This record gives sequence, C-alpha cells and structure tokens, in this order.
Amino acid sequence: MTANNPVTLEIDAAGIGLVTFDQPGRAMNVLNPDLVAPFAAIVERLEKEEAIKGLVLTSGKSTFIVGADIDQLTAISTAEEAFSLCEDLKALLRRIEKCGKPVVAALNGTALGGGLEVALACHARFALDEAALKLGLPEVKLGLLPGGGGTQRLPRMIGIQKSFELLTQGTELRAAEARGLGLVNDLAASREELLQKSRAWCVANPRPVQPWDKQGFRIPGGDSKHPGVVQLLAIAPSIANAKAHGNYPAIGHIMSCLFEGCLLDFDAACQVESRYFAACVVSQESRNMIGTLWHQLNAIKKGQSRPAGVAPSRVRKVGILGAGMMGAGIAYVSAKAGIEVILLDTTIENAEKGKAYSQGLLDKAISRGRSTPDKRDALLAKITPTTRYEDLQGCDLVIEAVFEDRAIKAACTQKAEAVIAADAVFASNTSTLPITGLAKASVRPKNFIGLHFFSPVDKMPLVEIIVGEQTSNETLARGFDYVLQIGKTPIVVNDSRGFYTSRVFATYVMEGLAMLGEGVHPRSIEAAGIKAGMPMPPLALQDEVSLSLSLHVADQTRKDLAAEGKPLPEHPGEPVLRLIGGTHQRLGKKTGKGLYDYDGRDKHLWPELTRLYPTAAEQPTQQELVDRLMFVQANEAARCFEENVVRSVADANIGSIFGWGFAPFHGGALQFINAMGAAGFVARSRELTERYGARFAPADIVVKQAAAGGRFEGAA
Repeated sequence: MTANNPVTLEIDAAGIGLVTFDQPGRAMNVLNPDLVAPFAAIVERLEKEEAIKGLVLTSGKSTFIVGADIDQLTAISTAEEAFSLCEDLKALLRRIEKCGKPVVAALNGTALGGGLEVALACHARFALDEAALKLGLPEVKLGLLPGGGGTQRLPRMIGIQKSFELLTQGTELRAAEARGLGLVNDLAASREELLQKSRAWCVANPRPVQPWDKQGFRIPGGDSKHPGVVQLLAIAPSIANAKAHGNYPAIGHIMSCLFEGCLLDFDAACQVESRYFAACVVSQESRNMIGTLWHQLNAIKKGQSRPAGVAPSRVRKVGILGAGMMGAGIAYVSAKAGIEVILLDTTIENAEKGKAYSQGLLDKAISRGRSTPDKRDALLAKITPTTRYEDLQGCDLVIEAVFEDRAIKAACTQKAEAVIAADAVFASNTSTLPITGLAKASVRPKNFIGLHFFSPVDKMPLVEIIVGEQTSNETLARGFDYVLQIGKTPIVVNDSRGFYTSRVFATYVMEGLAMLGEGVHPRSIEAAGIKAGMPMPPLALQDEVSLSLSLHVADQTRKDLAAEGKPLPEHPGEPVLRLIGGTHQRLGKKTGKGLYDYDGRDKHLWPELTRLYPTAAEQPTQQELVDRLMFVQANEAARCFEENVVRSVADANIGSIFGWGFAPFHGGALQFINAMGAAGFVARSRELTERYGARFAPADIVVKQAAAGGRFEGAA
C-alpha cells in the first residue's frame, strides 16, 4: 500500500492486522467515503481471510477520528438520505461486531462523534493516557445526535442515566474518566504500550461477542421499564427543558432514542436511532448551528479575516496594564499559552492580587484533578507583578485594561510607548470607546489596535479585534495571531462607537428595561429572555454588567455625540436605568442590589419594581416579548453589517453567539434573519415598529434583500 492511502493494513506474525487511519491532506481523520470505503474493504478481508486473526484500529495522526465529515452532512437535503447514510455506517459497524474475530480500538488521540462510535463497536478499547486526548459524543452541540449507534451502545455499556447526561450535554471525557465509566478497558503510557496491549487482547480473545449480542443480556441499571429508569425518564423532559426550553429538538430526540431503543433488541433500536438522526439533520436548528458553529467558525479560525501576505507571528512577552478582573484574566490566559507576562498596576498590592487570580484558578484545577502543583507553579512563574513601566521593555504586545476613561487610557499609552520597542503592538481592551480616538494619544497609531476581551476571560471564547483608521494590516495580523495563540476565537470589526458586540448587546438589556417601564411584569420579561434561548434574561444580565457601567457609557456617549453636534435620542429604557441605578443607587450584583436583591447565592427580583412600574392590566404574550428581544438584536446586527462595522457574516454570527450569547440554535444574529427569510423579518419588524418605535424599523439592507429575494451569504 502507498503512503497516500487513507487506510493501511499491516499483518504481524500472529495474524493481527494493524489498521492505520491517515487521510492525506487532512489535519484530522473524518468519517467520509474516502475513509469508510477502504476500511470496509479491510473488514471484508477480515471476514473472508483465515490468515487475519483480528484487527487493531489506530491513527497515523495525533487524533484518532474526530467525527463525521460535516460537509457530507450539509449536502444532505432529505430525511431519506440521512437515514440511508446512518444505516450504511451501522451495517459496517455491525459486521465488525459479528465477524467472530477480535477488533480493538487503539485510541492514540481524541475520538469524537462518529470516531468514538467506531471505537464503541470494537470489542475492546485502549487509550493513550495523555491530557489532550478526549472521548465524547458532542453531536448535540450542532443540533444532531450520534447516528452510528452511539445512543444504543452507550446505555448498553454504562446505563441509561449516565448516557442521558453524556449525550444531552455532549460531554467530552478524559481517558481516565472514560476508563472509570467502563468505556475504555485500560490506559497506556506510550504508543508502543498502546499497540502491545491492543494486540495482546486480540490474541487472548480470539472469539469475542459483544455483550448485547449474548443471550440474556440486560442493560446496566435496567431498561426503560425498570422502576429507577422510569423515574428518571419521567422527569428527564423537565430537566432538559429547564436548560433548553424546547429550542433544541435534538435533546428530545436523544431522549426518545434512549427510551424507545432500550425497549428493543439492538438492531431494531439502531433503526430507531437512524430515524431520529434523520429528523435532526433536516431540522432548521441543526442547519443553523452547523452553518455557523462549524463552517463559519472554521473559516474564522483558518484566517478569513486575517490580512493576507503578512508572515505569521507569536507573542513571546506581553505587558498588561491594569490588574483588575479583566487584566488578571488576560494575564492568566496568556501565561497558560506559554507567554511571559508583565502585570502592571498602580500599587504592588493590586498587581499581586491580579496574579493571585491565576493562582485561584489553578488551585481549583488541582482540586479537581485537572492540574498539578508543578504545572501551577510553572504557569505562575511566567507572571511578574510590577508597578514599573520600565519592566515592559522587551514586550511584543502591551494590552491596556484600565478603567473606561480616555484620560487614564491616554496616560497609560504614553508611559508604555516610552519604553517598548518601536515595532511593538499597543492594544486597548476598551469595550465602547472608539479606537481611533484612543489612538490619538499614541505616537504610532498604525501599531494601535483594540482587543476587546469578555468577562470572565478564562471562560469566554471570543476576542473582538477593533481596527482603527490608521491601524496597519501587520498590526491586525499580529493581533489576530495572538488571539489564536491564547486559544480564543477572533472576530475583526471596524472602529465604531460600541463596536459590534457592545452595541448590539446593549439593545437586549435596554429592551428589557423598556418593557419594565411599559408595565410588563418583570418575571414575564425574564421568562421571555430565557425562552428566547439567551443564557441570561435581560434584567439579570443588566445587574451582572452593573447599572453604574451602563450609566457611565450612556453619559459618555451622550457627551461625545453632543460635542460632534449629534444629539442622542433617549432610549425608552434609559429613564428606568437612571431611576434604578441613579436615584435609587441600586447598581447591580456587585453591590448586592440592583434590579434584583442578592443574598449570598440566592437572588430575587426587587419587590419595589412593580410599585415603581405598576403592572399593566393587559400583558403582552410571551411570544411578543421574545420577538422584541430577538428582533431588536438581529436588526442592530444587520445595521452593523450594512455600515461595515462588522466585516463578515461569519464574524457577525460567531460574535453574537460567543460574545453575548445570542441564542445558538438560531445560528447567530444574521442567520436569525436568513432562517426567517428577509420578507418575513421585514414584515414582523414593521409590526413591532408601529407598536414600539423606530428602533425596530428594519435595516435597509434587509429591506433590499426582501425585495430581491436575497440573504446574508456564506462566511465572507
């Protein structure tokens, strides 16, 4: 066999064949015809050739198989096609299981989705014991469910209850966790040991039979009729709905697969799975999520927004100005990526406190078995707290993360630029102040850029890169490379007040305040936010952001626009913000009182809200409230695209989901419009405009799309 073969077979003296998956031209193996067809030919040889006593499956790459080829799924247009695809793969896996010879998976790297399903169909599994290896069935995160028998093999191996948790959450397990559950037979410290153990199992078990193919097999913990399982399945829809609120059909389909399949024999159960898989594939929710969270996200990570022709770069040393929550978080993710960090604040106590934030995260990881004291100490050694600007010498990049005040930011810029190299990049972590204006304090505005992180930095996946009027392509490329270097997702936007994410996010919380001012009951407002699929309802989110910050931004914006001769009309939610945050000095969660009262971990809506804003006799429907919350965001996102604030459809969609949590099942703010259709969006927007005001007037770009039958196209 040639080196270009995606699947090779080497048979040793004992007759054990080593099957190596290694698709040429791909960083990772995926299940598609290029891989499956030659693998099926090897399975046929196993069935027919007496000399082949068994197979060990492994990968020539650093990962095993990372799932199905999403491009192949995207091309499916009918449920019948999806069903056939499922059944064909299952037929191959059943041939492996029933061939009468041992087939073992030697998992030398991550196995996800269909890759893990191949491994589960093997008679045994051994895994390399390394931190990077992950095993899981994460299909639900793309609106899908496992279609290669995963919803049926998993409960027959570990029981229905644990399977419900893993499948509906898309949990990815480390090797040791998988062994603890019984998904992996044993671990190996090296590739050589991995293959040795796998071959030895084949020799020791020449006639294996899967447990579910043996007479009298019982599902661990009981089948769907078992009293304990019946109790679980009775409450499972409520558990799922508490998080998904009916927005993710795949979760319901997974539960149906578990319930129905675990009442049937294995082969009939697999057919049930295929039917539900087909329903997922053709659903609008899955199409939304695959289009954005797979195709568009990958386009971003491959550099679609990065200037071409600029050599790749890596940051060796970063300076961070301000050791508060944002600066401390940026220090942590940078040090975690192996970058030397200078963490500067006005006092050494503040700087040390910022470093202690990293220690707290690392100590928690150690307590959960996810790190070690040696790794913690090595990371902390990369962070140097200081008050001296001279310590910034040698930094490739300096990130200012101080208070949203132009004068303070300008002073920091000038002090840093006095000591850093002429070609170093200076970035501001501002969330609202235009970068072009901030760059006026710089002696080299072409090296000045915005890097807007989100809180908490260690958890939030997005960084919004803001390009000022004079920011060079080289600076943009270096900023883009740094964001990828620290494991975050970059979107690129042009300079504008509030940029993209803050500008659109504000429409969500302000609409919630406007509803409150109209006499909508606060509980109805919050319920609508959750029903809409947002991670937090608008009033609670306003408390998290803090009313004081929102007031500061509103005042600063009004002041700046007044200076430009552009008076800012008052948003109907602003009087509510000023009354609660200003007059009543209820500034949000950080002070223990805002739109909610806080008591330790508990919180409840401030009872005085309904006295200040009496509940109107006629309340709008929940769908009306949901529409207001979603349309106001989508419309503002469309305006940002129209004004060239956000540079691509991919950046707009990914930025909305990763930045402020726009309901993922919609596929992002612009995909929300696409899925509805421009004509339908415009018609509903005009209804909302008539009732609630000009902020709902459809963006011109969508009006034009409605007239021409257009849409927001692709990822470019």
